[in-house]
Formats: sequence, structure tokens, C-alpha cells
Amino acid sequence: MRILLVEDDKKLSGYLKKGLLEEQYAVDIFHDGIDGAYWAKEINYDLIILDIMLPHKDGMTICKEIRQQGIIVPILMLTAKDGLEDRVKGLDAGADDYLAKPFSFDELLARVRALLRRSQQYHNQQNAGTLRVADLELDPISHTVMRAGKKITLTGKEYALLEYLMRNPGKIVTETNIFDHVWDMQAEPFTNVVNVYIHYLRNKVDKGFEKKLIYTVRSLGYVMKDDNGDDD
Repeated sequence: MRILLVEDDKKLSGYLKKGLLEEQYAVDIFHDGIDGAYWAKEINYDLIILDIMLPHKDGMTICKEIRQQGIIVPILMLTAKDGLEDRVKGLDAGADDYLAKPFSFDELLARVRALLRRSQQYHNQQNAGTLRVADLELDPISHTVMRAGKKITLTGKEYALLEYLMRNPGKIVTETNIFDHVWDMQAEPFTNVVNVYIHYLRNKVDKGFEKKLIYTVRSLGYVMKDDNGDDD
């Protein structure tokens, strides 16, 4: 899952990104309200973490703009202001939750998970709950992966790649699609990275099982499906 973090405190945003990456989320960071507002509307994020006090455009305004465009992504507001009036304003602006500074990372992570659970009602059946393709199961909340009852241990990027493929079963996804969704904006792209991680994933998800699920569609991309395909 991909998270947008808009926070002007670079030390705090770096700390939060490190923790979220360890929990297998892809994270884009912006320190300016104008940049944050732009990308919040351009990319289909799973969650937005938004500070209220931002340079050039404040978090309240960004939140209102997001909602006015009909975007239903969960929004968690961060602020140094903990008064009841401020919390009410944040929620009225369209935020789903409100967290006052200082806070522990564990508390933020618990709120992130709760918001992601609640947001499932806005997704279609394909995206809701446990994802399944044949005997492969992925729980997007607990980040656990099972195949034929056996737990599969993945790295953060392997997990994010598998989740993306499982959210698009039977659909050909290009390497560009995958890179844009799985790798954050700070990542250094190189031509072979997606192919390398597909190879890693196949070794863990397909190797040792009779039925293969991850296929290459030559010259087009990759597809996850529950039948025979054109695999290289």
C-alpha cells in the first residue's frame, strides 16, 4: 500500500517514513503544502498523513480540496494543536482521524491500520478483505501471505509487488505500472528492477508448487492468474 506523508518537519517525516517502510508501506514525502496538495490529487494513494501547519498551503485547506474533488482516501491529520475546537475543524474539513503531537510511532501505526481497515468499505470486492488467487492468500492489514496453508515470508518490496499483482488478477500490468505503484518517488529507477523482483517473487510464491500464478506476457508486462499462460 502507498502512503502520502505531507509534513514540514524533516526530522519527524524521516522518522515516520523509516517506520512505515519497515511495516512494508511505500511512502512519498513532501514538506510543502502546494506540492502535497498536487500529488494528493494526482496519485491514487491508500492513505494520506497530513500535517496542519504547512508552508504555502495549510493542511486544512488541502483536506478540503481533496474532499471537494470527491477523493475518498483516508486522511490522518497531524498537529501540535490539541484543543477540541481544532480537532472539530479538522474532522469537519474531511479528515478521518486526528493525532496530536507529540505521539509515539506505535500509536500512529495503530491509527493507520484502523483507517485502512475502515476504508475497505470504499473499495470494490476485488480490493476488499483478504486477497485470493487460487490457493494464494494475502491479508493487506496484517501483511501476511499464505499459499496452500504455508506462510510465505517476503521483503517489503516483494510484498508490495505481490499485493499489486493480486489486486489486478487476470490483468496485464506493465513494468511502468508496477514501478509507479510499488516504488516511491525517492527510489532510483533502473531498467531491470521490476524484472529482478518478479524473479525473487516467483522463487517464493511459485517455486515448489504445481500451479504457477505469475506469468510474463512478452513485450507487454506481467499478469497473475489462476490458469496456464504464456510464461517465459
